[in-house]
Amino acid sequence: MNKQFDSGLMWFRRDLRVTDNAALCLALGACRQLHCVFVFDRDILDILPRADRRVEFIRESLCELDDSLRQLSAKAGVGLIVRHAVASEDIVTLATALQVQAVFAAHDYEPQALARDEKVRAALAQAGIALHTCKDHVIFEGREILTKAGTPYGVFTPYKNTWLATVTPQHLRSQDCAALAQALKPRPNGLQQAVPTLAAIGFEKTNLSQLKIPTGASGAAQLFEEFFERMDRYHETRDLPAVKGPSYLSVHLRFGTVSVRQLAAIALQRKMHGSPGAAVWLGELIWRDFYFSILANFPHVTQGSFKAEYDAIQWEQGPHADALFQAWCDGRTGYPLVDAAMAQINQTGYMHNRLRMVVGSFLVKDLGIDWRWGEKYFAQHLNDFDLAANNGGWQWVSSSGCDAQPYFRIFNPVSQSQKFDAEGNFIRRYLPQLARLPSKVIHAPWTAQPLELQMAGVTLGQNYPAPIVAHAAARALTLQRYAIVKKNHPAR
Repeated sequence: MNKQFDSGLMWFRRDLRVTDNAALCLALGACRQLHCVFVFDRDILDILPRADRRVEFIRESLCELDDSLRQLSAKAGVGLIVRHAVASEDIVTLATALQVQAVFAAHDYEPQALARDEKVRAALAQAGIALHTCKDHVIFEGREILTKAGTPYGVFTPYKNTWLATVTPQHLRSQDCAALAQALKPRPNGLQQAVPTLAAIGFEKTNLSQLKIPTGASGAAQLFEEFFERMDRYHETRDLPAVKGPSYLSVHLRFGTVSVRQLAAIALQRKMHGSPGAAVWLGELIWRDFYFSILANFPHVTQGSFKAEYDAIQWEQGPHADALFQAWCDGRTGYPLVDAAMAQINQTGYMHNRLRMVVGSFLVKDLGIDWRWGEKYFAQHLNDFDLAANNGGWQWVSSSGCDAQPYFRIFNPVSQSQKFDAEGNFIRRYLPQLARLPSKVIHAPWTAQPLELQMAGVTLGQNYPAPIVAHAAARALTLQRYAIVKKNHPAR
């Protein structure tokens, strides 16, 4: 087989697996000899807190990736070169030192990543080295799904219908590069170190292992195997935070320890066999593609509202707004479902998807706080933080995004709690001080009788806060706040 390059470098980023890895297969097919690298990018890491579950998740997943490369090649000395440097500079330095003719990577879609890749491409070109990138992280990217008029979709349902009409087995085909693995080259002297410890890159251990969050491709496989058994019921369980309903694969999709093609292929097959749960879950994977499409085609969403007129809204400002926001962050709003959800993200780095909508709506439409504040907080705390989905979700709850809920649709945090956590089991788990309250009042403790509070050991204002806003009054203020949009754009 004729190979295009004598020597190449595979740059792992958001694709930390060897199974069905499009960029790795491309690189192995194109190169007689291939080195593999991951860079702990200081441009990203240096602004993170010293204890960050995502960094620990990556580090643990790299250990498995290193082993997988060795097993794939069955050659001594093969493994992952791991660097701690500014990636945009170090990839060029390493590629030059290894005397490769090409660097391979999967597409990345965030503005900072695109800028980094352009910088790398230009610097590599100066050194006479090519940069080849390919799609791996999504099923459809960029302008692959368009309206009949040739424009990107701004509404999900027609996008989904076109996605389903367009997808073929070829789009979901798993890429097996085992037959090409002999091209993997042992690491040269001086680059044979093991994956660095967290301490070596300036980080501390987190509670990742106590939370039993499985890492690496094997962790993703374990989670999917468990989810497959309950996939058919996903449509019934996905909105109930006290029930094991979701797949919990979002962090694995974020860092590419699982192939989205394999997940979509199985979900589509189950859907075609009549599984309503699989159909709904496939819809969630399509939402993921949709938000990447929005980011690619409407990049202004990272700076402001998808619908620009929503940038005219006057949000709360000053010390009062700061105090409201801090109460929301700390889970001290006096609304148990909101506070339990914030305790979940603060303690685990995960938040159930239904609760992301509830707490988002509460911040924006009960407290009158700019959605960007919440978007930033989630970006700092979510293990599965993905710019496209996080921005899309926050713009959805604020009604400023594509296909967003209407601005006059305002979640009632009490009725949401009664509907989706009827027995209060989720609340009891994360707010143990309310655990002894009867289910009928746990959603709104201020409605409990004095004796009920006393018997449950709850003192409002002491061991659990009174509500920081009255929902009905807050709703009226929100409608007033959003009136500027209706006034200026009545058609919407």
